[in-house]
Amino acid sequence: MGPVLLAFALAALAWVLVVGDLVRRHRPAWHWYLVGYPIAAFRVVVTWRKVAMLNDLAVSRRPSRGLLGDLMVKGDPLRPVAPRFSFPRATRMGLTVIVRLHAGQTPTTYLKAADAFVHAWKVHAVRVTSPERGLVLLTATATDPLERPGLATAPAELLSALIGVMESGGAWVMNLRLVPHWLIAGATRSGKSTLLARLITQLAPQRVALVGIDCKGGMELGLFAGRLSALATCRREAVAVLSALVGDMQDRMSVCRSAGVRSIWELPGKLRPVPVVVLVDEIAELYLSDGTRESKAEAEQCSTLLLRLAQLGAALGLHLVVAGQRVGSDLGLGVTALRAQLGGRICHRVNDPGTAEMTLGDLNKDAVAVAQAITAEERGVAVCTGPDGGWSRARSHLTATDEAVATARKYSGMTPELPAIDRALAVLEGDGK
Repeated sequence: MGPVLLAFALAALAWVLVVGDLVRRHRPAWHWYLVGYPIAAFRVVVTWRKVAMLNDLAVSRRPSRGLLGDLMVKGDPLRPVAPRFSFPRATRMGLTVIVRLHAGQTPTTYLKAADAFVHAWKVHAVRVTSPERGLVLLTATATDPLERPGLATAPAELLSALIGVMESGGAWVMNLRLVPHWLIAGATRSGKSTLLARLITQLAPQRVALVGIDCKGGMELGLFAGRLSALATCRREAVAVLSALVGDMQDRMSVCRSAGVRSIWELPGKLRPVPVVVLVDEIAELYLSDGTRESKAEAEQCSTLLLRLAQLGAALGLHLVVAGQRVGSDLGLGVTALRAQLGGRICHRVNDPGTAEMTLGDLNKDAVAVAQAITAEERGVAVCTGPDGGWSRARSHLTATDEAVATARKYSGMTPELPAIDRALAVLEGDGK
């Protein structure tokens, strides 16, 4: 009987291991809820007091000094009390713990202890936030969801683009109705161009006008010329295109004023002008000058026109998506002023701390450190901001150039005409002759 039971037990164990491995690979969320979460929650409960004591999160209820007769005795506080915490709550691929701070404590102490939580709980990462005063929310992620991102889904909306997947496992969406203007930074081969290609493939089927400004001779955005209502390939053309857009913005203001509304979205469908998304690749080319009077004048014009579109365009259906390898204050005060108007921020791997600081520093210092930690192997990974003002790591879906070009050609018949830009470029071409 003994050998039979042993054989049955070994067979059952083998079955559990095989099935468990299949579930882990094909249904990671199920494996996490059934196996990973109970083990991780047990680790949190068992290690909480020790981790709190080792990282100065525990506070003594008794004074560290005492009288022994006439002698003052000084020593370590007795019976340190760990902060009260909620039982770990499971999320799709992690868990959350709410901690009540001791009097005098701040979330900064928990930020410093984040790595200690990672090692004690054996998870991929722990994010520390403070949802309200006196509380800290610890969000643990079991594995890095960006290593093998799945194809997330999101409802199709006008001016909304499904870019990729968030660190939480949810969909990464750029919604220009919620966040009208975006700044995208990233070094060569960091995933910036892939993200722009993904954005164009998502906007191409929509009733939206796409305007490209690519002062590198149109090498990047020129691939999608079939779906672009206009493409500027040098700074002179960029000035003409931006000037025409500012003029169109004034016309849209007049329409809204006559109709007694505050934005084009309140206009009747027949009166509503088509939304315009301006894609600027390599912003530095618009601001750099060779020192000549003409070059300086063009740079100042670009700076002023972009700033006007950013300040006034959101309610009028004019949106900016500005990208560059290098975004720094050394490009001039105009870049800093424009940056303040671009509420959406995306920072891939960058070559210098200044660009990460310029992209994310005015929003969250922690996000800057996370962006600088992105490695060359993590192509497509970026730190992005959300409509709520928070930030997260995310990864864009890989969109091959051939696929993006084919999509642009497929929907080239939907390209709206922008007569003001066409006239401005025609005048510029005539002057050139």
